[in-house]
Order: sequence, then structure tokens, then C-alpha cells
Amino acid sequence: MSGEGDDTGGGGAHVQIGSISGGSQAFGSHGTAESTNHTVVVADQQRQHLLAQVRALRGELAGAAERTADDEALDAELGEVEREIGRGGRADTGLLGRLRTRLEQYGAAAATAASVTAVLQAIAQITG
Repeated sequence: MSGEGDDTGGGGAHVQIGSISGGSQAFGSHGTAESTNHTVVVADQQRQHLLAQVRALRGELAGAAERTADDEALDAELGEVEREIGRGGRADTGLLGRLRTRLEQYGAAAATAASVTAVLQAIAQITG
């Protein structure tokens, strides 16, 4: 079917796309489209440093022969800080304050004392 102003060439469908940006498109009766999106959050240097120290301390806690209830509670708070920085590039100052208090009260074994001190110093650089 062709009519005046019809530039389909006499009966076929005509699609013209000027531009497509973002997303996925599929055409045809069996067309499929897939889209994968990745969000990368980049923390500033101080938070990257804190994240590295938190991970180091969590590694030491995980390697301890026996874990106490205090170890478990500390690991849970460290995990929360790690997730917040990893997800949003920062951690809530209230959370950092609670972690600082727990670390100051923590009866750290000699093996983790240096890591506890490193995390406390990294928190101090962020919160002042």
C-alpha cells in the first residue's frame, strides 16, 4: 500500500531512529534485549584508608582462634561501616562514633592492638 507522502517503498514497514542512548532495545517478533548496569562509588582517600583498616581488623578478628561476644559485636559494627562505605562512599558519623567507642572499650589482644589503633586513627581523620 503506497500513498502520497508514503516513503515505505510500496508496502513494507519503515522505521527511522535518529538516536538511542541508554537502555536496551529489541526489534522484531523474536528480539530480545538485555541490560546490565554497574554503579561504582568512589570514596575519598580518608574513607578508602578507613575501609582498608576496617578490612584488615576484620581479617584479624576472623583469624582469631577463639571469638568472644565482644569480638562478634565489634565485627558486626566493622561490617556495617564496611558496607556503608562500599555502598555509598561514606559512613554515617553516628555509626563512626559508636565504632570509635566500641574500639576504645575493646579489650584488644596484642595481635589486634595495632589494627584497632589504625582504625581509630582513620576515624579521627574523618570525624576530627
